[in-house]
Amino acid sequence: MTVVLTTAVAIWVLGRRATVDSAERIAFPDPRAGVDDSVSIADFAGADACASCHKTQYDAWRGSTHGRAGAVPAVATLLRDVDGSPIRFRDATVTPRRDGVGLAFLVDWQDTIRVLEVEGVIGGGHLAGGGTQGFVSRHADGSLRLLPFELERRGGQWFCSTNTRLNRGWKLITSEMSLTDCGDWPPARVLGTAPRFASCQECHASQVQLSASGQVPYQTTVQSYAIDCESCHGPARRHIALAAAGSERTGLTPLSTLDVEESLEVCFRCHALKDNVRPGFIPGKKLADYYSLSLSLLGSKDVHADGRTRTFAYQQGHLYSDCYLSGRVSCNDCHEPHGQNFRDVSGRRLASRFDDAQCTACHASKAEHPERHTHHRPVSDGSRCVSCHMPYLQQPEVGSEIQYARSDHTIGIPRPAADSSQGIAYACAGCHRDRGARVLQQFVDDWWGELKPRPLTVQRLLELPETAAEKSLRAVILEDDGAVPTALYDALGRWLITVREPGQQRLDRGFRKRLESIADGEDPELVSLALAALHMADGESAASRRFLGTRLAALGQRDAQVRGRWAIVLGFLGDRFLERGDGGRAAMTYRRALEINPSAPLWVSYGSALLNAGSVAEASGAFRAATLVEPRNPLSWINLGMVATHLGDTDAARRSYEQAIALNPFEPIAHFNLANTFARANNLSAAVRAYEQAIRLDPGFAEAWFNLARMHLARSEWALAQRALLTGLAFDRDNADGLQMSQELAARQGR
Repeated sequence: MTVVLTTAVAIWVLGRRATVDSAERIAFPDPRAGVDDSVSIADFAGADACASCHKTQYDAWRGSTHGRAGAVPAVATLLRDVDGSPIRFRDATVTPRRDGVGLAFLVDWQDTIRVLEVEGVIGGGHLAGGGTQGFVSRHADGSLRLLPFELERRGGQWFCSTNTRLNRGWKLITSEMSLTDCGDWPPARVLGTAPRFASCQECHASQVQLSASGQVPYQTTVQSYAIDCESCHGPARRHIALAAAGSERTGLTPLSTLDVEESLEVCFRCHALKDNVRPGFIPGKKLADYYSLSLSLLGSKDVHADGRTRTFAYQQGHLYSDCYLSGRVSCNDCHEPHGQNFRDVSGRRLASRFDDAQCTACHASKAEHPERHTHHRPVSDGSRCVSCHMPYLQQPEVGSEIQYARSDHTIGIPRPAADSSQGIAYACAGCHRDRGARVLQQFVDDWWGELKPRPLTVQRLLELPETAAEKSLRAVILEDDGAVPTALYDALGRWLITVREPGQQRLDRGFRKRLESIADGEDPELVSLALAALHMADGESAASRRFLGTRLAALGQRDAQVRGRWAIVLGFLGDRFLERGDGGRAAMTYRRALEINPSAPLWVSYGSALLNAGSVAEASGAFRAATLVEPRNPLSWINLGMVATHLGDTDAARRSYEQAIALNPFEPIAHFNLANTFARANNLSAAVRAYEQAIRLDPGFAEAWFNLARMHLARSEWALAQRALLTGLAFDRDNADGLQMSQELAARQGR
């Protein structure tokens, strides 16, 4: 029997590359030294160390949603009793079990019982728009991973997310569901940030540290599953020592002294969509050195052009609001940070989140005769400011089965017709479900007449189709009035996606000057995107290279921030070419990114594009470069093994995979590709053992199940082949090879 193997290629999806072709090209300056890493986990003291001196604030925090955001199982309050009642799937039974102070899930699946010990409980259903509760367990490799079984607040029912596998939102678990319908089975999302994993970053615990480079098993530490004092204030050990010594120095920056942007950055550590620029963030370090708040707009469907949630988002919509853009309002102007009560802009505590004084403290005229403005009875819900301007909107990606609504922090004006055209559940429809958008729009027109116009760039982007032409987007960028920086970023990112030939885009003088003007600014998000646009579109001309080199040389302390974002933008564009099978243009784009940031992930992506384009020998050089940049990263060695396989050097491929396993014995892709080398050498027994090891490390590895089935078929082990095939198809139901093998097996068994 001929054995045709499915191959796994380890590719980073993070940031990307570009290199200099000839001595005649104007070279760019090398990257500067990295950002300041003087803050370490040893500088933190824990929230309890704050209690004796700051009792009022500490007591308020303890009762807040931050203070109750999570806990270890021994003290956690669960949203339902764990009495041994099982969670039943069609093909599995999951039994939550309390054992003294401990908590575990017993997963009976595929004739095997797996015991997942819970180390942390995440959430407590505290949020007004619908809260949930999840659980984390330590994986064999040392990472802390979120389990797929979660609780919703209303009825304490179990649910899971199907989005990464079936894209059907969050669903209540029923006996008609398969365990593999849950996209997070087997557990894959980790606490902490590392390029290897899908992650929840550092947001669902305090001072999460995941050592992902050169240390295996991974070391994952958590200060607290609550969101503690130092999550906002930064490390306090020096502050405590200075206070004990009677020093007048504080050792901490008072958060009340921060300007609006700095204050927002504290909250946006967790309350915003973020893309990782480099790993290693902990409070006390500058967020912009590690995360971008704008990269998520590139090719994204997460938010609309006006900042409102299209799929799933947090509170960064505030950056589009008039309250921020015109009034310079920060989160703390409405939210008291310790007890998380509501207050007005003067700091006066309010009765509830629905108190109109949140708004009328600034808009005083609206409080005198509110019905003249609201056209609703003063005591009705329709007359509350937040009902119209900050309605609770269900996160669309979640679906409708699990309540998970969030207040709209764009603080917009209700526009029923326009909102409806965007697919937004606009404010009026929250109460007036029996009336359509046209009817409600007529009320708006009759009551308020012509509404305040949206900012120019926002309006223009909303009017354009998703696949707007290059010329239309160029006009938006040229006409931008600077009112909404995030909207300009959105427009520029959409224009950049229209560039089809790296380095060959003709830029007229006016547009080039506009890009150069943006690149001369101070915002690292806009600066990096404008530089990437010039580099991508016209990066071969002497004029562009001189400008880009000059800007790089002038970045100073912002060098790492701008380079990191710049390279990620180019890598994103390279990924788009590669996804379309255009390895040549992908390689050209990745090479530009390498010119800016010669990192191991970028070398790997460059090598993958070269492989796609048929340049196997050059790909080998790229993967070898990745191993030189990060010699202890197993993914570099796995990719080097892949190119050795393409070159027919089985021994070199095997050595590369064995090196990857030596560096990280918990890496399933390394075991999988080693198994492939055994299979090609017809060493089926060794191949079976290696595939089984890959599956033990990642039970959801569909390709490993399919290749294992091939081994069993080759050895006429029909029952084992059937089991492996069915499991693989449970994770990848439309896999053509798996379906064909299943048909072949059925035919053989029918003989």
